[in-house]
Amino acid sequence: TPQQPTSTPVLKDALKYGLILAGAIAIVGMVLGGIFAGWVGVTSALIGTLIAAVFLGITALSILIANRFIASDLYVGIFFGIVLGGWILKFVVFIVLAIVLRDQPWINPVVLFLSVIAGVIGSLVVDMIVVFRSRIPYVSDVTLPGEKH
Repeated sequence: TPQQPTSTPVLKDALKYGLILAGAIAIVGMVLGGIFAGWVGVTSALIGTLIAAVFLGITALSILIANRFIASDLYVGIFFGIVLGGWILKFVVFIVLAIVLRDQPWINPVVLFLSVIAGVIGSLVVDMIVVFRSRIPYVSDVTLPGEKH
């Protein structure tokens, strides 16, 4: 059976460090939200961070799940189907959340927005650091002619 793609450890690290960062953002956001907006700020920071963490985790998780099918002859189709399905899921959930959370009295929109933005920017920084530190060759997951599997 084929080995797992070389992207698997990188994606696992990105998820692990992204969740640690999300926890830190949630704590800082809840403290600052509590100071500036009371309990509404605390809940808004927690919800905003949770939204960012879930949305950013869906893509990495979908790729990790899709990579489990690498031995299949239909791998490429399965891979893109799972990843595209994850993106569609994020789009639908975003629309639902935007409608449900709009004008809620227990949400401070500024704290919610800043928490989501902190989560997104933090996740991009984590992804960048994880990729830069990874030791993946330029050409990976390739079998050369005459090479044994």
